[in-house]
Amino acid sequence: MATQASDPVRRRRHGKQLESALLAAGWDELLEVGYARLTMESVAVRARTSEPVLYRRWANKDQLVLAAFEHHRTANPITIPDTGALRGDLLALLTALSEALAGFYAIATAAAFSGLLADTGLTPSQVRDSVMDAQQLPRVRALYQRAHDRGEIDLERIPTAVLELPFDLVRHDMLMDLRPVKPARIRSIVDELVLPLVQSHQAR
Repeated sequence: MATQASDPVRRRRHGKQLESALLAAGWDELLEVGYARLTMESVAVRARTSEPVLYRRWANKDQLVLAAFEHHRTANPITIPDTGALRGDLLALLTALSEALAGFYAIATAAAFSGLLADTGLTPSQVRDSVMDAQQLPRVRALYQRAHDRGEIDLERIPTAVLELPFDLVRHDMLMDLRPVKPARIRSIVDELVLPLVQSHQAR
C-alpha cells in the first residue's frame, strides 16, 4: 500500500549526526533522571531508536555517559575573552567558566557518587579527565600569550603551575559547592594570588 501524503516522513540519521543525537539524548536523560536511573533502554526511547543502535557504539551505559559528558562539553565551548589586559581577561574567563560549568560539574559529581566510579573502575582523577576539561590550559594559552606580547608577563619565567592555578581553584570551588563561584572569590583568586605570583616571576 502506498504511503499516504499525510503520513510523516521519518528521515534516517547516519554517522556523526546520529551519534550526536544519541549523545544529546543521553545527556538529556542524565539531566532528567540521573545516572542511577539512566538505562540504555531509556536513552534509546528518548532518541527514538533501538538499544542495538546504542550498543554498536558503546558497550554499556558507563561508556555512553562518559561520551555524553564529553560531547556536551565540546558542543558548548567557552569563548576566550580579549579585554586588553590580563586581569580583565582572567576575571572574564573565570566568570564564564564558573557560570557555564557549575551545573555540569554538579551532574558529573552526582554521577560519580551514584556509582560511575565503582561501575567503571576509574579513579576520581581519571573520571575528572574523562568528563571535565583537564586539557584547558593549551586552549587558554592565547590569553597568556597576548599578555606576554603586551609586555605584562614573561611566559618564559612563569611556571606552568602558576598559569594553571586560577583554573584549578575555580574548579575546586565548583566541585565543593556545586554552584557558580562568587564574583568576590574570583577577584580574590586573580588579585591576591595569581597576579602577585605572575609579577614575582617578572624579570628583575
